[in-house]
Amino acid sequence: MWLKAGATPPPDATMQLKAVKPRQPDADETLGPDATMQLRVPPPPGPKTSAQPTTSPRRGSRKKPPAGSPLSRAAAPFAPYVSKLKPIARRLRPAYPRPGRAGWRRWVPSWRQWLGAVLGSIGLSGAFLVIAYAATDIPQNLNTYATQQDNVYFWSDGTPMARTGWVQRQAMPLKDIPEQVRWAVLAAENESFYSDPGISVKGLTRALYRTVGKGDTQGGSTITQQYVKNVYLNQNQTVSRKFTEAMIALKLDNQMSKDQILEGYLNTSWFGRGTYGIQRASQAYYGKDVSQLNVSQAAFLASLLKGAGLYDPTLDAANRHRAVERWSWILDRMVKIGKLSQSERDKYRTFPEPLKQNPLYDTGQQSDYLVELAAQYAKKAGNISDQDFDLGGYQIYTTFDRKRENALTDAVTKARKQGKKALPGPAKDAHYGASSVATDGRILAVYGGPDHRTQGFNESNVYTVQAGSAFLPFVYAAGLENGIHKTREGPAVPVTPQSIYDGNDGIPVITPEGPYWDRGGKRVAAHNDGKKSYGQISLEQALVKSVNTPFMQLGMDTGLDNVRDTAEAAGLLRSTMGPQVPALSMGSATPSTIRMASGYATFAADGKHIEPYSVRRITRNGATVALSTSGPHQAVSFTVARQVTEALTDSFRTAHPEAAPAVSAAKQVTGTSGRTQDDTANWYIGTADSVSTAIVIYRMDLAKSLQPLPLQGIAGTRANSVPYDIWTSAMRPLG
Repeated sequence: MWLKAGATPPPDATMQLKAVKPRQPDADETLGPDATMQLRVPPPPGPKTSAQPTTSPRRGSRKKPPAGSPLSRAAAPFAPYVSKLKPIARRLRPAYPRPGRAGWRRWVPSWRQWLGAVLGSIGLSGAFLVIAYAATDIPQNLNTYATQQDNVYFWSDGTPMARTGWVQRQAMPLKDIPEQVRWAVLAAENESFYSDPGISVKGLTRALYRTVGKGDTQGGSTITQQYVKNVYLNQNQTVSRKFTEAMIALKLDNQMSKDQILEGYLNTSWFGRGTYGIQRASQAYYGKDVSQLNVSQAAFLASLLKGAGLYDPTLDAANRHRAVERWSWILDRMVKIGKLSQSERDKYRTFPEPLKQNPLYDTGQQSDYLVELAAQYAKKAGNISDQDFDLGGYQIYTTFDRKRENALTDAVTKARKQGKKALPGPAKDAHYGASSVATDGRILAVYGGPDHRTQGFNESNVYTVQAGSAFLPFVYAAGLENGIHKTREGPAVPVTPQSIYDGNDGIPVITPEGPYWDRGGKRVAAHNDGKKSYGQISLEQALVKSVNTPFMQLGMDTGLDNVRDTAEAAGLLRSTMGPQVPALSMGSATPSTIRMASGYATFAADGKHIEPYSVRRITRNGATVALSTSGPHQAVSFTVARQVTEALTDSFRTAHPEAAPAVSAAKQVTGTSGRTQDDTANWYIGTADSVSTAIVIYRMDLAKSLQPLPLQGIAGTRANSVPYDIWTSAMRPLG
C-alpha cells in the first residue's frame, strides 16, 4: 500500500513508503527482517508541462525503448554468449596500476601480466607471420642483371676463343660441379643447408640487430636467402628487404628442391674479378673449368663469397692474410662436418695461389671479327632474337681453325707493314680482305682488319670490291653447263674446254643480231690485262692465262642470266651481281672474300655447294639449340666442276712453276689471279687440301667519297703479286 499526504504535498512528499508483499522463502533460505520494506527516493519533479502527467503513472504505462540499430540487431543472437564472457574478461583484465601496492611497486607488472604480455606478443607475431607468408608471392620476373650471362665462343678444337657480354657468368648444371666444390661452399656459408627451412632465425635476428641497432650489416643469411637476394631482390640493406627476403626464402624452400636452390646460388653469386658464378670464378682465378678444381682451390673460391674485395690475395698483403686464414678454416670445417677426411686435409697445407690476372679473353683486335661473324650466323641459324642473345648463356662452337687463323693474320699483317714501308702514300688507303673456306662450307679463317676497335667493318665480308678477272671461272662453268646460242631462238650448242674463241684485245662483243651497243651509242669491246692479244685460243687456255675477251663473248653466247644463276648456285649472292650487261662476265659483281672462296670451293667439291657457315653447334647452359641449315646442292655437274678444276690447276702451275714441285702428287692445288680493268682491286684465289682461300687488296678512301682508288703498285705486279704471297703464306704447306 502507498502512504501519501493530501493533494498538496508537503516539502518532504518525495519520501514514499512502499510495503512489498512478503515472498515465501525457500526451505533453506532465511529472510532478513527488512526484506519486505523498500524505501525509494524518486527525483524531484520538474516544472509542470503539458507533456508531463499530473498523476503518478501506472506500472504498465511505461514507454517502450526505441528499436535497435542494424548493428545491435545483428549482434542480438550473440548477446547470451557475450554476457557469459563478460565476467571472465572482467577477471582477466589486469588491474594496473596494481592495487594494494604503494610507490613504484604499483607500476611494476606482476608475473602474470608479464606472462600474458609475452604470450600475447607471440600470438600476434605468429598471426602476423602467417598472414605475411600467405600474402608474399615469389616474383615471376627474375633480376635480369643477376641472371644475365656471357656468351662463350670456341675454336674448332673446342678451346675457348672469346667471351662477350656485360657480365662474366656462365651457368653450370649442378651435376657438372664436383661434390667437394659444393661442400666447400656449404661449409663456408651454410653447413645446415640441406636441413634448414630456408632461413636462419638466429642469423636473421643478428642481421636485423646490426641493421637497426648499429646502422651496419652483418651476414646471417642462409644460402636460400642469399639466392633470393641475388635473383629476385636488390642489394639494399634495409629491414623491409630482409623481411621480404625471409618470406620468399621460406616459400621458395617449399617449392624448389635444395639442389635446385644450390645450383642457382652457385651460378649467380659474385666472386670478384668481374665474374658471377662458380664456373667463371674458376676460370678467372685458376684458368680452368670448375670440373677440374681440387678441394683446396674450391675452398679458396668459397672464401671469396664473404667479400671478394677483401679476400682476393693478389690485391694486397692484408687480403692475402685474410684469404689464407679463411681458406684454412673452410678446409677444417669440411673435416668437422664429415665432408673431408683428415688425411685428405693434410695434403693441403700450402695455399693455392690464384693467377695474378683474369685470363678471360679481352676482346678486341682480330678475334672480334670472328665473333661478329659467328654471332650473326648463330642468331640467324638458331632463330635467336637479339634480346635473348644479349641475355647470354650460349656456348657457340665455331668452325674457325686457330692455326689457320694465326697463319692468315700473320701473312696479311706482314704484307701491310711492307706496303706501308714501301709505299706509305697509297698504303694509308689500302685494305686487305682474306678468307679460307673448306669444301664442306666451314669458314676456317678470315682477316677482317687490323683491329676491330679502330675499324669496325669486316674486310673479309664487304660487298664493295669488284671481282674482276677472278670471276672468269664462273663464266667458264656456265658455258660448259648450259652451252651457247648462236641464234636467238635456236637450240643451245654445247661447248667444251677446247672450243676456240678470239683472244685478241679490243674485239667487239657480238649478239645474234650484231654488235652490242651501250646506252651511249658506243660498241662494247672487251680488253685483256695490259691490252695484250692472244689470237685464237681455247676456252681452257683462256682461263689458264686469264684472258678476258673470250669470256666476255662466252657470257653473251651462254646468256647472262645463266652466268648469274651459275655463279649464285656456286656460292655468290644475287644481290652482289649487278646489272646483266656484258661487264658482268668481266667481274662487275662485288662478292666478299668469303663468297669467292666458297664459290671456288664448290668446284673443288666436284660441283657440290654448301652454304658457308661459321658455327657448327650451339648450346645454352648445356642444352642443344637447334640450327636451321641448308644441305648441299649440286651447283654444276661433276664433269663441269672437274673441267674447271683442271683449268685452275694448270693456271697455278703455269703462273708459279717454282711452287709446283712443292705440291705432292696426291694433292691438287688450284689458283688464279684476278684484276679489275681500272686497277682498283687485285685478287688471288686458290684451293689446296680441300680448303679454298681468297685474298683481295683494294684501295678506298673511307673518309671521303667511298669510291675505289687505283692501287698504284700496292698489290705488286703479276710476277710479284702481294695477294699471291699472302695466299702461299696462309696455305703452307701446300703439299
